Amino acid sequence: MLFLENTWTAEPAPAGTWTIKLTNLGDTPLADFTLSVTTITRIMPEHHIYGARLLHRTANYHRFGPIDPLTLAPGEAWSFQAEGLFRSPFHRNDAAKTAWVTLKDGSHQTVQVADLIEGNAAPVLPPPRLPEGRLTLPFALLPWPNAIEATPGSAPVILHAAPGASLPDLRLMLSVDALHARLFPAARKLFQLSPAPGSRALSFAVDKTLPDEGYRLDFGDTITLSASAEAGRRFGLLSLAQMLHGAYADAKFLFPATGTIIDAPRYGWRGCHLDVSRHFWSFDQVSRVVDMLAWHKLNLFHWHLTDDEGWRAEIKAYPELTTVGATRADDLPGMLPQLGDGAAQSGGYYTQDQMRALVAHAGSLGIEVMPEIETPGHAACVLAALPFLVDPDETPDSYHPVQGYPNNSWNPGMPETFVVLEKIINELCGIFPSRYFHIGGDEVAKNAWLESPKARSLMQREGLAGTFEMQSWFLTKIKAMLTARGKVLVGWNEVAHGGGVPPDDTLLMAWEKPEVGIELAKAGYDVVMTPGQAYYLDMVQGPDWLENGAGWAGPVPPVKTYEYEAEGDFPADLRHHMRGIQACIWCEHYTTTAWFNDLVFPRLSAVAEAGWTNRDNKDWLRFAVQARLHPTL
Repeated sequence: MLFLENTWTAEPAPAGTWTIKLTNLGDTPLADFTLSVTTITRIMPEHHIYGARLLHRTANYHRFGPIDPLTLAPGEAWSFQAEGLFRSPFHRNDAAKTAWVTLKDGSHQTVQVADLIEGNAAPVLPPPRLPEGRLTLPFALLPWPNAIEATPGSAPVILHAAPGASLPDLRLMLSVDALHARLFPAARKLFQLSPAPGSRALSFAVDKTLPDEGYRLDFGDTITLSASAEAGRRFGLLSLAQMLHGAYADAKFLFPATGTIIDAPRYGWRGCHLDVSRHFWSFDQVSRVVDMLAWHKLNLFHWHLTDDEGWRAEIKAYPELTTVGATRADDLPGMLPQLGDGAAQSGGYYTQDQMRALVAHAGSLGIEVMPEIETPGHAACVLAALPFLVDPDETPDSYHPVQGYPNNSWNPGMPETFVVLEKIINELCGIFPSRYFHIGGDEVAKNAWLESPKARSLMQREGLAGTFEMQSWFLTKIKAMLTARGKVLVGWNEVAHGGGVPPDDTLLMAWEKPEVGIELAKAGYDVVMTPGQAYYLDMVQGPDWLENGAGWAGPVPPVKTYEYEAEGDFPADLRHHMRGIQACIWCEHYTTTAWFNDLVFPRLSAVAEAGWTNRDNKDWLRFAVQARLHPTL
C-alpha cells in the first residue's frame, strides 16, 4: 500500500509551498520509481522543487522522480516541496486528486491520496447551505408559479383523465408520469387513464390567450388544465406532478382543493450546460440529467462535447477523434491522464445514434439540445488525434492558455483546419436539429499562433494584428459555415474579442462577470447570462477549507445563486438583447456522481426558479423548503 499526503503553506508569496509526502506501507521496498499525480494546483515552468525533480507536466498531469536513486523500505517516506505554483489552492481538493507510481518495468501501482491540508490553520466544518425555511403555501412547486391563489386540501390518490381527452393530451400526461417514475423510481405513480377510488379527474382545455409556455390550472372536483400549446400543457402537468409528489413524500406538503394557478416563464432561454469532456458521463447519465432539467422546467440542454481533455462526438470522417482524442492513459502516446484519472485507460464517446437518441429523448420532454465543439482554443485532443493540423514549423510550447496545455488551438494558418471543421459541422448539423450551434471561442492564449510561420503568413496576407484579430477572422469563417446551414452561431463572450463576428444571428454567453453581458448588448449581440459568480455549478459553495469545488469566481453559496438578478443593471433600451439565463456544469471537480449531486443541488433548482419566476414572486426561505425535494443523479 502506498499513501500520499498533501500540505500547503502560504509562504513564500504569492502562491506558497506545496509539500508532497509518499509513504510505503507495503511489505516490500519501493525502488526505481517515478510518481505521477493529477492536480488542479499546477507547478509553473519557473519553479523551485526541493527533494525531487519534475520530469514532465502537461496541464494537470505531473510526473516526479527522486533526485538520486532512492529506495523506500516498508514504513519509510519520501517528501519534497514545490514553489512556483499556478495559484494558491482554495480548498481541500485543490492538490493531488489521484496518484500512482511507475516502476522500472513500466507497471503502475495506485497510490491512495489524502485531502490537501492547509498548514496554517485547522479547518472548521462548513455551515448548512440551506436554512430550515418556511412555506407561504403548502404546495411543492419549483420553480414557484407567478400567480397562485389556492386552498389546500388532501391529495388525491391519483389523477385520471376526464372523458374527452385527446390522444396527444393522454400521451403527454403519461409521459410526465414516466418522467416522474424515472426520477423517483420508489415513488407511487401520479396519473392514469381510468377513474379509481380516491382519484380526481383532470380535463384539458384550449385557451389561445395564454403564451406558448403558459398554462392555467383550475382546481375543483375536476381539475382543468388550460393551455394554448403543448409546452404549456407539459408545464401544467409538471406542476401537478410536483404537487402530488410532494404531498406523497412529505407531510408538510398538501394538494390544492380549490383555487387557480396562472403561470408562464420569465425568460424564454432557460438552459443548462454539461461538460462531458473533462469526465465522460455515460449516455444513461446524460439522459438522466436531461430528465432533471425537464422536471425543473428548463428548456435547453447545452451539450459541451469537446475540450482539451477529450472529444466525445463520433465523427465518421475522422474516427481518430474518438479513438486517440477520447482516450487518456499514462501509457498511450496521445492524451495523458488528467483531473482525477489514474494510470489506466479512461474515456468514452457518444455514437451518432446515441446523440440522435438523446436529441429525441430531450425533444419528447420539450428540451432543445444545442451541441458545442470548442474552437479555436481548447483543442488539445483534436491536435493529438489529427497531427496534420499542426504547423510543423511552429515552436513547441510557444503558448499556454490558463489550463496549461501547450499550443492547444486550431491553427487558422493551416488550410486543412477549415476542411476538417466543415466536415465536422456537416455531420453534427445532420444530428442536431437545433437552430443553435455553439462553437466555444473562449480562453485562447493571448499569444497563440505568433510563432507559427503559417499563421504569421496569414496575418500578413489578411492585415491582421495579433492573436485576437486572427481569432475573429477564424470565427467569421466558422460563422459563414453555420449561416449556410441555417444555424445561429453561439459562443462564449470572448467571441467578441478582436473585432468579433457580426452580431446578426449571433448569440453570446456572458460568463466572466455580469458586466460583460451589458457590454455585449451595447455591441448589438443577443446575450444569455451565465456568470461564474452565480451560475457556474462547479464553484465551491462556501469559503471553508473543507468545501469542494472550484474557487476562481469566489464562493457561490445557494443563496447567492438564488438571489442573483441576471438582468442586473441592463438599461431598458438593451433589455431586448437579454435572452435568458443558463447554468453551467463544468466537470473538472466531478470525479463521482456524489460530487455531482453535492455541487449541482440545490443550485440548479435556484437557477431554474431564477429563469421562470418573476423577481417579486421569489422567496429564499420558501425555496429552501422546496429545494429539498430535488432528484439526484
